[in-house]
Amino acid sequence: MKYFLSSERARFWILVAIVSISGFSQGMLLPLIAVIFEQDGVSSALNGLSATGLYIGIIAVAPFMEPQLRKFGFKPLILVGGAMVILALLSFPLWKSVLFWFVLRILIGVGDQALHFSTQTWITSTSPHHKLGRNIAIYGMSFSVGFGAGPLFVPLVEVFEALPFIISGVLCLISWSLVFFLRNDFPEHSASSMGAKGTLQRFRTALVIGWVAFLPPLGYGFLEASLSAIYPVYALRQSFDISMVSYILAAFSIGAIATQLPLGELSDRIGRKKVLMIALSGGGLSFLVATFFESNAWLTLALFVVAGMFVGSTFSLGISYMTDLMPKELLPTGNLLCGVAFSVGSLIGPAAGGLFLEVTEQLSFLLLITGILLSLFTIIAFKGPKKQIA
Repeated sequence: MKYFLSSERARFWILVAIVSISGFSQGMLLPLIAVIFEQDGVSSALNGLSATGLYIGIIAVAPFMEPQLRKFGFKPLILVGGAMVILALLSFPLWKSVLFWFVLRILIGVGDQALHFSTQTWITSTSPHHKLGRNIAIYGMSFSVGFGAGPLFVPLVEVFEALPFIISGVLCLISWSLVFFLRNDFPEHSASSMGAKGTLQRFRTALVIGWVAFLPPLGYGFLEASLSAIYPVYALRQSFDISMVSYILAAFSIGAIATQLPLGELSDRIGRKKVLMIALSGGGLSFLVATFFESNAWLTLALFVVAGMFVGSTFSLGISYMTDLMPKELLPTGNLLCGVAFSVGSLIGPAAGGLFLEVTEQLSFLLLITGILLSLFTIIAFKGPKKQIA
């Protein structure tokens, strides 16, 4: 047992478990609070704005994250980030207020940034190249499993409003405790990586080298956050009940889980760019078709499964693509920028989605998602690098 806990295999699966529970808490929190606020009469625009708190926290702390990782290592950052998430989740039932919950979401964002940045960099830094797509696919799949299970707990709000928050906090505490069994490690660094000037230079260099790889996480952040925070509001206005909304959101994640590993392994063989183009075009067309059938809840659910099968892997594919393009000493910076791109998309998604519902009452909300995915497909197809590192 002691040997297993000190092995790379154990470390990988513990990190995967942590990310899965983190995905669960995010997948539950966004639609849960959206439903609570909608039932309390909070406007869709304010509802969407409130959801941005999580991503404000992620973006605000991002510039300070890489120096701390290089100074203290992976394990301390995961422990601190997990502790912040747990305390914030258990604080939601203490006081029901839009402002207070907004602040708690910011704290969860800070904790999630520390947790995801550390686990993601740890995995990409230690995975052999021929297994990179597979390992990142498992990483992304674990998040999708948790994120997909999260909405299924939203109906518990009808039993006891604080119950979903308590369950999520306890699960996070259990997974967080596994980190204590890991041995600390540090990322590779060069002499230029230390200090503010070195950090800024690394950001500039990483952006020049890998900008195209940051677009899929950006798009997935927009998609995930707007679907979780705003689609429930739209669906409730379409006369779907809360349970059906939970099933539809879970269906998207089920589709993502089903193809995460096959698409990751396919990208190891034929290249990330080709698989990304297939994923973005297929997802965009699936959501477009769904706009014609969204009055039928079960058909909408089926199309969400198909859409998830295509675009549910875009975040993990973007990370793998970035790892292909980036020198190894820049991997922490690249992983950080992937997280920032995801957060920027997540920050824009709920606000833009809420505003879309306010000003375009006659249009399907899914048209917004379709436009984003097909725009990213066009940029990557025509502006992405012609070659990538083998």
